[in-house]
Amino acid sequence: MHHVAFRVKDDAAQLALREKIESRGLNITPQIDRQYFHSLYFREPGGVLFEIATDNPGFTVDESLEELGQNLKLPAQYEPHRSTIESVLVKL
Repeated sequence: MHHVAFRVKDDAAQLALREKIESRGLNITPQIDRQYFHSLYFREPGGVLFEIATDNPGFTVDESLEELGQNLKLPAQYEPHRSTIESVLVKL
């Protein structure tokens, strides 16, 4: 297991949880923009990595709801490697 992710409605809900977690003395990251959602990460005292991710902005930021799942979408940093990534994917 790499991490456990929790979902929150929006940035406001996420930042409220960030304050609560930080107030308990845990180290938590600043908000990270993951293009489709925003994430925070922290480890609990036993070392398990937790993510708190928002619903917003959502998966329709770069394609319509009708097109979802029809094309491979990659984060900008992986676009230069598109052909290599596509070459190892199993055809569906």
